[in-house]
Amino acid sequence: MREDGGDERHRDRRSAGDLKEADGADRLSAEDLEALAKSAWWIGQAGESITLFERAYAAYLQRGDRAEAAFIALILRRDYSAKLAGSVAQAWLQRAEHLLEDQPESVAHGYLAIAHGELAFSRGELDHALSHYDRSVEIASRFDDPDLPVWASMRRGEALANGGKLDEAWPLLEGAAAAAVGGELGAHTTGAVFCNVMAACRESADYRRGSEWAEVAKRWCERLEISGFPGICRVHRAEFMRLTGAWAEAEAEVRRACEELRDFHPGIAGAAFHELGEVRLRMGDFVGATEAWEQARALGEEAQPGRAMLLLAQGSVDAAAASIRGSLEELTWNRLARARLLPAQAAIARARGDASAAAAAAAELAAIAEDFGTAAIRAAAAEAAGVAALLRDEPGEAAQRFRQSRRLWREIDAPFEAGIASGLLGEALMAAADPDAAKLELESAQSTFERLGAKPDLARTDALLAGFSRPRAARAVRTFMFTDIVGSTALVEAIGDEEWHDLLHWHDETLRSCIKENAGEEVDHTGDGFFVAFSDARAALACAIAIQRTLADHRRAHGFAPQVRIGVHGAEATRVGDDYEGAGVHAAARIGAIAEGAEILSSVETIDGIGNLATGEPREVTLKGLAKPVQVVAVDWRRTD
Repeated sequence: MREDGGDERHRDRRSAGDLKEADGADRLSAEDLEALAKSAWWIGQAGESITLFERAYAAYLQRGDRAEAAFIALILRRDYSAKLAGSVAQAWLQRAEHLLEDQPESVAHGYLAIAHGELAFSRGELDHALSHYDRSVEIASRFDDPDLPVWASMRRGEALANGGKLDEAWPLLEGAAAAAVGGELGAHTTGAVFCNVMAACRESADYRRGSEWAEVAKRWCERLEISGFPGICRVHRAEFMRLTGAWAEAEAEVRRACEELRDFHPGIAGAAFHELGEVRLRMGDFVGATEAWEQARALGEEAQPGRAMLLLAQGSVDAAAASIRGSLEELTWNRLARARLLPAQAAIARARGDASAAAAAAAELAAIAEDFGTAAIRAAAAEAAGVAALLRDEPGEAAQRFRQSRRLWREIDAPFEAGIASGLLGEALMAAADPDAAKLELESAQSTFERLGAKPDLARTDALLAGFSRPRAARAVRTFMFTDIVGSTALVEAIGDEEWHDLLHWHDETLRSCIKENAGEEVDHTGDGFFVAFSDARAALACAIAIQRTLADHRRAHGFAPQVRIGVHGAEATRVGDDYEGAGVHAAARIGAIAEGAEILSSVETIDGIGNLATGEPREVTLKGLAKPVQVVAVDWRRTD
């Protein structure tokens, strides 16, 4: 919506007292009333803001300024929609239409086109919505308004994303976000862009991208010290936290959002209570989840798939099936929203032994994954396909699908979902008469659920493991090393698939030679990265130094070698089969992820006591998913003896 910029917002806020004093003396102009309405909105006083906007509308109308009055009418349409007063919002839209009839084309016509596009989008009429957004783009090209083209592009991106055209959508959405980050837009538009980009990430299950924008939005809200948008952003941020396993933090964040949004934006408050219920369900707080979802429903939010999964957890299998079936029957056009419900349909079908329902869910998820392609949807599709295979008594096929699902969940750092996939894989291996492998997978799931505090899933896994006599997974102290090629995606595009394949083969052989020479244990190899365990830190650092020197020698001799970053961290971890799990492993991976190209980055505690090691200055970093900061230091492999 057209607005004044961020500096003007602060002036409005500082002058609110003066404006109120003038209001008491009945000396406010239409512009003054609009400014005071904006000030009230920014400090979370939605009711007072609406009253002031209505007075501003009347003042503009009284002096015959139809275009400005139409702008205010569109703002009121937006704010009444946020308060779930749909009929009143529609009335204000009609007032804006009436005011702009027979008027020369203006920026207001562009915002009116966006409002019509939003209505069409809410009905699932994507082509109709796009035609309105295209109209707004045309109007924006003829006027000097910095916010209108961004609103039009953002809304076009959302419609394209819901139509499966993510390759076209993301440049529009991220272009809008870049303009917001660069301070090119008004404050309200900036906040709206951040929220809508995060929402698009959530809708398309692109959680990695969403987490990045959530942090950007958080810093922006904190810098401006505002109390409206933070609540909206917190809802999205909490969902990303839940996915990465930070459940206590997610609950605290979303509870705060519930308080901030209840009066300010009831529609989003419903989503906040929905998310609160999802967190509590995973932690086994069924009463708390039910309470949260009752609040969500009162605010117009249908808390699915959580309600159906709660019924399943409580043993009401048929009721769970009816619940999720009803939601899917109501939700026909939005494929991304259906993708969030279909995994629950597959899980419930498994509990009921309903092979046809599981197969139907798997087939639809596979089609959505084909069109949208995000890792989370592909992981859910693979898991549903595995469930369908189990019900067809094809444990080998099921195991393959569950392995694929687990790998994809791990790629996006979703430990709970990866644990579910491990548990399902264990059950498939049990059905395939491979008890030793099954037990290892179940122990892996058990360790994950124990760490996260996922009480219902832990209890279920404990029950499955009760039939095995071997002891639980063992603890071990190791030094872990993570490596990967920096800028691999750009490199593939630059040299082509065939050259990349040859380069990757050479890279793998080179690193494996260094790992073997230093008695490293290759735990995992995914894409262009290695996860290696060593018995002590000296061996790990010797291997890391050997890798960097070998690559540097090849670079000098042949003119090129890939830039590899390496993270090293020693810790106690849980050994499950050939794998290691635990916070220490996550810390090592995070350290590797923040290293630069051709750099060895180690935790300070790992290199403590190792002589003849040249290093840079230690620094403190906050690693994603870990509560306490970690001291890290770069190892200067060029100067180390």
